[in-house]
Amino acid sequence: MNRQHLIVDADDTLWENNIYFERAFEEFVAFLDHSSMAPQEVRDILDEMERTNAKIHGYGSLNFGRNLGQCYEHLVEREIREDDLGTVMGFAERILECPMEVIPGVPETLRYLAGRHDLTLFTKGHVDEQKLKIDRSGLGGFFQHTAIVKEKDAAAYRRLVAERGMDAAVTWMIGNSPKSDVNPALEAGLNAVFVPHAHTWVLEKQDLRPGKGRLLVLEKFEDLRERF
Repeated sequence: MNRQHLIVDADDTLWENNIYFERAFEEFVAFLDHSSMAPQEVRDILDEMERTNAKIHGYGSLNFGRNLGQCYEHLVEREIREDDLGTVMGFAERILECPMEVIPGVPETLRYLAGRHDLTLFTKGHVDEQKLKIDRSGLGGFFQHTAIVKEKDAAAYRRLVAERGMDAAVTWMIGNSPKSDVNPALEAGLNAVFVPHAHTWVLEKQDLRPGKGRLLVLEKFEDLRERF
């Protein structure tokens, strides 16, 4: 196979990420201790706040903590104590202290792919937080280029392709998120590989939409070695 450009997502594609946010949410629900709302009802309200606030503040654990604080103030049934919001923010701050869990098969697969293709790491979120995760993962050396953006939409993919001089027809985006990885890449004229993850964030889920490029669906990241 001829050398191609492979653009690879980070969170929940190369390493575990959303499971830590889910655990923080469970801690938040226990602390909130609402008398009538089920956890999913609380989650629905938080999701709507995150959907709105992401457009303004972006992503990452600190913004998640801000959203938890807003949700707490909205739903709490008792008088807010002086240290309550600090406790809530702590649920999110501890996410950064969690150990990196690289998904099985990822290092070996990246090593294989890096010898055959040009790899770009493309992720969204808080710049310093994403850089920290890349450094802690030990995977950065497999990539010729890394780009961290506020949002991964079709315009972001078009900019990346133009800046790096990529040929969209032989460029593939690889990731677990239909919303940020697959659909906007296809819309921008790239090809895409969808690698589902059991704990993809609900706001990253969409129906897969056809686009100009080709779409592959693989069960595991390491299956890329059989295709590329």
